[in-house]
Parts: sequence; C-alpha cells; structure tokens
Amino acid sequence: MTLDISATNPALRAIVVGSGFGCRIQVPALRAAGFDVVGLVGTNLSRTSARAAINQVPNAFTDLKEAVTLTGAGTVAIAAPPYEHSALSLTALSLGCHVLCEKPFAISVAEAQALLDSAERTGKVHMLGHEFRFVPQRALVARVIAQGLIGEPRFLSLVSFGSYVKDFASDLPRWWFDPAMGGGWLGASGSHVIDQIRTEIGEFASVSADLTKVSDAAERIEDSFAVRFRLMNGASGIIQQSSGAWGSGAGLYRVAGTQGTLWTEGDAVWLADGEGTRELPIPGDLILPPVTEPLLDPRHEGTEWQFLTSHEIAPYTRLCEVLRARIEGKSSPSPAAPATFADGLACMKVIDAIRESAREDGIRVAIN
Repeated sequence: MTLDISATNPALRAIVVGSGFGCRIQVPALRAAGFDVVGLVGTNLSRTSARAAINQVPNAFTDLKEAVTLTGAGTVAIAAPPYEHSALSLTALSLGCHVLCEKPFAISVAEAQALLDSAERTGKVHMLGHEFRFVPQRALVARVIAQGLIGEPRFLSLVSFGSYVKDFASDLPRWWFDPAMGGGWLGASGSHVIDQIRTEIGEFASVSADLTKVSDAAERIEDSFAVRFRLMNGASGIIQQSSGAWGSGAGLYRVAGTQGTLWTEGDAVWLADGEGTRELPIPGDLILPPVTEPLLDPRHEGTEWQFLTSHEIAPYTRLCEVLRARIEGKSSPSPAAPATFADGLACMKVIDAIRESAREDGIRVAIN
C-alpha cells in the first residue's frame, strides 16, 4: 500500500467502495469534479489492489474504517451491492465523512429511515446516485412542468423495452439475481424511474404492480415490471419496463396536462399546446460538462459497456460537481437539485409498495 493524501482539502479526499460501477463511473466522475480518489475498498485485497492499480487509485483496502483512518478521506462514495449500503453508509457517517451512495438506496423502508436519521444527525452532506436528474432533457422536462406550460399533469406513460439483462448476464454479479441482496430490475432501473416521476410530476399516492421475468438469464429475479400508479396531485399513469427483451431498444415518455402535452424523442423534448407543436431548445444552464477523464479498466472496453458508460459518465460528473459544491458551501453548478437520503427514503416507500402489490396479485397499495 502506498498512501497518497495530496489533496489540500481533506473533505475532497475520496474513498470509493466497490470496484465495478465504482471504477467505471465513480472514480473518473469524482476526479473530473476535483476530488482526489485516494483509496478503493473491495472484498478481496488482491483483486481490489489490481483494480486500484489499473484505475490509478493509490491505495486498496478491504475495510472502510481503515481506509478512512489511514488516508484522512472526508468523502465516501459507495457502489457496493445494495444490501451493504446501510452498514457502509453508517460507518462513513460515524467517521465524519460526507456520503454519496448508489441506488437502490437500501433493502427496506426501515433501513432507509435509519440511514436518513443518522445522516441528519451528523450534518454531513448525503446524496444518492440519481445522476439522470442532470440529463439535460430530463431537467428540461422538469422545468417545463414546474413552469406550468402543460397546465396540471393528468396522465403519463413511461415505457421501455431493453436487453440489459440478456446482454450483460455473464457480467452481472451473483448478488444481482438475489432479491434478499437488493438485486433485480425494479431496484436497478425502477428506482431511477420512480425518482424521475417524483422529481418531474409529483409524489406517489398508490401503486398496483406486477413483477415479471422475461429472460432466462434473469433466473429467480424480475427483469421486468408493470406499475399502475396515482400521484398525490391526482395524476395517474403507467410504468412498464423490460430489461430482458430481444431486439433493438424502444421507449416512450409522454405527459398529458390540462393545457398541453410534453414528450421526449431521443435527445429531443417536444411540447404541444394551443400554440402548436414544437421542439424545445436545451437551455445553456442545463448542458453537461464534456467528459475528459479516460476509462482505464479493460473490463469495460466492450461495446455494450461503452454505450452504457456514454450515457452515465457526464451526468454523474455533474452530480459529483454538485456534491463538491455542497461540501464546500458554494453555489451549485446546476439548477437541478441532487437526490438526498430523504429522496432515497421516499423511493424505498414506493419500491416496497410495488413489491407488496406484486406479492398480492396486483392489489392497490397506498404509499404512507
């Protein structure tokens, strides 16, 4: 181990926990945002050391407390399996660190509540990896709805067909296929969609849901879900997603309001109202920074990984820039608000309700 704690501000010394997504996205995004990534934490020291070396992280550990103590790091980014999020976050907070935790946030609502309570007691910055809040098209949709340009949202559909599980089955870790460990498509992608609807439209009031397995690669965990929901503001809609479908991807996101309809087509955002139908320009304050940090790990050189990373790295870099601004008490580089542990708790309430509904043959479950 070669200790390197050169960052002048200890709060900007970062430890990354998890050598999969952690190395592919968090390490380069944190560096691009000005953090000094001083350590990588994994479960196997030999493997973690090798991955740390490839990704130019100076130190490798198997214990988070040791990593923080020896490096003096003030920020911990967690990309471990979901069932480990709680213990790792609590450890980081107890050591006085700011925490960036991946989603799904926790295993249950009770666990999520305990994490939020602990984070609020410490007064440290706590954020979730909902980087897609910063995607320009999503941020623009949220702004247009907030400005009332479609009136009151009344009905929406968010549908997606993809082949993530089928394409990445051999690369996915075993925990991904275990519901007790936080695996499955509902947590992996559903958490993003739930956050998207909460951010853009409103809070969930109730759900009626079904969890489905399409691909043989999914084994005993869902790779697809269908959710009928109602929001607190009276809007209703459906979410349908499959990550086990054959063929090219397809998707739909459309929101109908009392005065207009808003939808996305690829990278374009469209609005139809009394003035006609038009594409909305992306405002300059929502444009993401260019990505200049290289991807160093040969595990992610495949075409599928490169495609996935191209969609994740820029918004995650902006997320890390917002994290740094909050740590330093400076103004945010983005008008979009980051997700905090409070959002993680709200999302877990919806996820738990979806799972309860699916177990009970799709009954309507209220969100408390």
